[in-house]
Amino acid sequence: MDLTGKLLIAMPSMGDPRFAQSVVLMCSHGEDGGMGLIVNKPASDVTLSALMEQLSIDGADRFPSSPVYFGGPVEGSRGFVLHSSDYRSHLQTLEVGEAFRMTATMDVLEDMATGQGPQHALMMLGYAGWGPGQLENEIAMNGWLTADADAALVFTTPNVQKWSGALKTLGVEPLMLSGSAGTA
Repeated sequence: MDLTGKLLIAMPSMGDPRFAQSVVLMCSHGEDGGMGLIVNKPASDVTLSALMEQLSIDGADRFPSSPVYFGGPVEGSRGFVLHSSDYRSHLQTLEVGEAFRMTATMDVLEDMATGQGPQHALMMLGYAGWGPGQLENEIAMNGWLTADADAALVFTTPNVQKWSGALKTLGVEPLMLSGSAGTA
């Protein structure tokens, strides 16, 4: 099972509060584990303009209210930009399915500040990571649902609606979900 480019949708039974009602875009997944970015949890204490100013990037004023997201609990000071496929860094960009790319080099922020960056982008601090077999086990234990990723849901849906919106792409009403798993 390769979940690269798919969404993980946290089930109500998710025991880790950092992932409660999270929607995670999987950037890579394979036998060695997985890496993803939470796309619906903006950090409360930092904006993109403040981060750009701290990095001495001119043009930060283009993003006065753009949030920086809690991408996950691993390496919380490391930055990632999840963006649309219309942009590729001249240094390094990871292709994540057809609609998404992920760049972790500062040039993407510099290009965004000059208007030469991707059409859609989310700045993340940290990422979500899983060891070999860990994510598959969490899915089997009713921790996550998986769904096809939709660029409109990830980039333009309001953050408070992304979790329920992702569930609805599967035909699932959030109020109908149980917080406990069963075995048959």
